[in-house]
Amino acid sequence: MICLSGDLHHMTLGTGNQKHSDIPEIQIAEIYLKLLEEAGIKVTFFITGRSFAEEWHDLEPICSSNNVEIGGHNYNAFKPALGHRIWNKLTGNYNGPFICQKRDAQRTIEIIQQKTGKKIQVWRNHMYMHGPNTEKVLADLGIRICSDGVKKDSNGLIPHPAGIFNFPLNIIPDHEHLIHAERTPQWIEWWQKRYNWSDDFGPDSYYIEEWTDIVLAGLKQNEANGVTSNMIIHPITLYLCDKFQSFKEKLLPWLSDHKTVFMSELLPR
Repeated sequence: MICLSGDLHHMTLGTGNQKHSDIPEIQIAEIYLKLLEEAGIKVTFFITGRSFAEEWHDLEPICSSNNVEIGGHNYNAFKPALGHRIWNKLTGNYNGPFICQKRDAQRTIEIIQQKTGKKIQVWRNHMYMHGPNTEKVLADLGIRICSDGVKKDSNGLIPHPAGIFNFPLNIIPDHEHLIHAERTPQWIEWWQKRYNWSDDFGPDSYYIEEWTDIVLAGLKQNEANGVTSNMIIHPITLYLCDKFQSFKEKLLPWLSDHKTVFMSELLPR
């Protein structure tokens, strides 16, 4: 099985990707979703709360699609960042104090329910920022699965004592491993020198064609091993790379020929 997910952000967040795009991120997600719907592919979209407040007109058809499951992705995506940076410096926890995390998650859950009538069960923190309070906060609010972080050899849901499941990505992510938008080879080299960044798939970034082949290889390996694939695609990232061309040529046919599931469908009955 394949669990395909993606993260969607309000346009006022002003990310590097958004600044390089000729159309809003949510509108790009609509284009991407049409490809998935035509191929019968399910996707779990983790969406910031402010998207529902500021861009509901564009977001509504996405949320009403039978091919979409909605998850939470914080309300403001950890903005303003200064307070989070200070808290991280003092405590090693970027997410902030327990009460602030709970208020953020509750605010996100409530606006999603208000706009869609749906009570979400799944969550991913922006930038995969996972803190010591994450499981307790989310479990208290009825979230069942948190999909933060990257773990190459993970297989399925990982139970946590707080009463929630963690579900890290086990297919190479797109944004951090693709050369696109502001992430030029020169920018990536500067980033590596400054932060010495790496995840379970290493520190390297690739052009879209090579990255697509790496993703396919990972999906085939997981299939051979009987492992559920947890993969992420940011629609805006692939749009900026090549307007979904590589996705349509290679990944879309593969996904359409395999069983895709909403993340909540993995929960034990």
